[in-house]
Order: sequence, then C-alpha cells, then structure tokens
Amino acid sequence: MATEPAGVRSGTKVKKVAGKREEVTGHFAFGPAEDDAIIRQRLLTRTTTTRGEPPLKKLLKKFVAFVAEVDKSSDNVVECEKLYKSLLQELSTFELPLLKTRAVIDANKREQQSFKDLQQQLDQQTIQTRNDIEDLKIQLEQSKIERQHKEECEAIRRLIAAQPPRSETQNVITELEKEIATLEAENMTATRTLELRKKQFALLLHAVDSLQTTLEDEQQSSAIEQDTSSSGAFVSMEAPVAAAEPMAVDPV
Repeated sequence: MATEPAGVRSGTKVKKVAGKREEVTGHFAFGPAEDDAIIRQRLLTRTTTTRGEPPLKKLLKKFVAFVAEVDKSSDNVVECEKLYKSLLQELSTFELPLLKTRAVIDANKREQQSFKDLQQQLDQQTIQTRNDIEDLKIQLEQSKIERQHKEECEAIRRLIAAQPPRSETQNVITELEKEIATLEAENMTATRTLELRKKQFALLLHAVDSLQTTLEDEQQSSAIEQDTSSSGAFVSMEAPVAAAEPMAVDPV
C-alpha cells in the first residue's frame, strides 16, 4: 500500500463509469492540524484569504511610510497629511474587525459563562435528582413494609371476623367451665366411691381369707377325728379273729 506524503490529505470518492465502479482519490493540500494552524494565523493577521497582502502588514507599511515622510524636510506637509489620513483610514479598517472580534469574544465568553452556569445547574439538578431517587427508594421500602403490615392486619381482621361474637364465645366458655366443674365433682365422687370400694373389697378378702383358714382348720380337725375313730375300729376287729384261729381244722 502506497503512503501519502506529510501535509497532504486524500479523500476517496466512488463513481460509476460504464457500469463499473471506480475509486477516485482526491488530494488536499493540508491536513486537519495544518488547517487549524492556518485559521489561527489568519485570525491573528486578519487575513481572510490566502491571496493578497495581510492587513497588519499593510498597516505597518503605511505607518513606516508616514514616519519616513515626517522625518523628511518640512516642505511635505500635504504629503504627510495625506499619509496620515491614509494611516487613520487603515487603522479604522484594521480596527473594525478587531472590534467585531472583541464583540464575538465577549459574546463567546458570555455564552461560555452561561454554559458553565447551566452546567452547574445541571450538576446540582443531577445531585438533587439522585438524592430524590434515594429518598424515593427509602419511601418505597417504607411503603412496602406498611403495605405488608396492612395486608397482615387485614388477614387478621378477616380471621377475627370469621370467629363468632365475643358474647357467644363467653357463653360457650361459661358452659364449658360448668361442665368441667361438674365433671370434676363427679370425678371426686367416683374417686371417693372407688376408695371406699377398695377398702370394702380388702375387708371382704380378709374375711374370706379368715373364713377359708377356719374351714381348713375344721377340715383338718375332722380328718384327725375320723382317722382316730377308724384306727379304734380296726383294732377291735382284729382281736376276735386272733381268738378264733386255734379252732381251725387241718384237713390232713
């Protein structure tokens, strides 16, 4: 790729020739930096075009010519006056753009100050807006919490509304307390009756045990008496048999 020389700008344009696209490269004499320097120099020297003599140089020439004419002999008053008027005219011509430039500079300064003031106002408004946004965020969080509390209170209110009236509930509680007192009294009576039945049953068991012991003793006494009587009868039966034995006859 070919490089372009310094200080030369090139622009590329596209044109169609006989149905074909051709790129046409345009070359410019100066680059952006050189353009800025030229514009700055023109503003300083009051030069509006690249042709012609700069106004400052023309003014300097007229001033030098006037001074040179003044330094000559005193016979050239008319020529000095002519050069003086020409110098004043050139000064007026040179001063008018300066006044215009000064007015433009003052206007630009005022506009710049206005922009600075506007920028400060915008910065302050931005800061205030950010602060307002933070405050609104806090208010939003508080509103969410309050709304949640209201919803919870509404749910509790609905639950309370679904319950029966307080008077009815109090009547139910009173009836239940009466039933509990009645049941407690019945429980106490049943407990006392149970304790009494336990004592009576224990006494009955003791009486049965005593009766059983007495019966066993009586049975043992009857058995002993029967044994004693049986033994006496057996002894009385054996004595006659022994006496009759010698009377037996031997068949042999």
